[in-house]
Amino acid sequence: MPDTSALQSASCEDWPGIIRAYADLLPVTDQTPIVTLREGDTPLIGSEHIGPSLPGNIRLFFKFEGVNPTGSFKDRGMTMAVSKAKERGVGITMCASTGNTSAAAAAYSARAGMECIVLIPQGKIAFGKLSQALIHGARTVQVDGNFDDCLRIVREITDSYPIELVNSLNPMRMEGQKTAAFEVCDQLGHPPDIHILPVGNAGNITAYWWGYLQYREVGRIDRLPKMIGFQAAGAAPLVHGEPVRQPETIATAIRIGDPARWDDAMSAMTDSGGLVDMVTDEQILEAYQLLAAREGVFAEPASATSVAGLLKLAANGYFDDRPVTVVCTLTGHGLKDPDTAVNMLQKPDIIPARTEALVELLGL
Repeated sequence: MPDTSALQSASCEDWPGIIRAYADLLPVTDQTPIVTLREGDTPLIGSEHIGPSLPGNIRLFFKFEGVNPTGSFKDRGMTMAVSKAKERGVGITMCASTGNTSAAAAAYSARAGMECIVLIPQGKIAFGKLSQALIHGARTVQVDGNFDDCLRIVREITDSYPIELVNSLNPMRMEGQKTAAFEVCDQLGHPPDIHILPVGNAGNITAYWWGYLQYREVGRIDRLPKMIGFQAAGAAPLVHGEPVRQPETIATAIRIGDPARWDDAMSAMTDSGGLVDMVTDEQILEAYQLLAAREGVFAEPASATSVAGLLKLAANGYFDDRPVTVVCTLTGHGLKDPDTAVNMLQKPDIIPARTEALVELLGL
């Protein structure tokens, strides 16, 4: 048998993680201890069915962040936040989370040899995400309240004690997450015309916009996309123009009533000529199932919000016949929240252990 160890070793080094890949565009130095799980380099998947079925002349792509190490885009921000915290000698991280942030914070803190404390809304977190925080060893505290209550407490604690806040209020989170915009441009060879994202705490759409702005500033692109954000109808403070006290949606990752990056996100959408809108849970679940059944991409419900928004725009005549390149970010993997898929779909058929029974069931 041939010795493939050298080949495997070289393959592992092909992608070094976002900090090393984009070090010239990030606030790091040779003294920054890089805490990485080789996040980034996520696929930009061309649509085979959804895009061609829409009115207009749409070239559609999905930026699938669900294949990051902990299964969501949060890993991009967390590698930066934890690396810079370790550089300053901080030993404890803390975050409020609807699930994905806690998973990433716990994993990267473990990688760095740091303690991690996560606050989650009681009963408002998908089981898959909770399991990640627990298995990575984070001190996990459920709060009798919503995400906004959790974030308020975290901010008060981290303002008073030597603990690093690693929510998107941390500017290093934005620095890491903006690299997704760099990747989109590198993968396409140019920026998209329109970029659509789910919006919860509003950090990701902010980070993408900053990434596009920086790529134009350094001359790697010569134009900017329109940034379009979609919220769930039951948690749409940016659409209503005021906080939602009791946000509710099946899309737990964006069940946030008072986004931390409110002003930044609104500036991104306004300055780019984009917009913010909302979709219902029914529209989200329709897009969620459509993505999996027609494109083979299993993303969590919150991720499907971007696709639900695209379908709404198309139905309302937003696109004309001019060619347009659209990217929809899919923020997390469907296995983050498997219960949603299992509960909404038909259960498996049960047959006796006989070939004839299967033939009869399938009508062969």
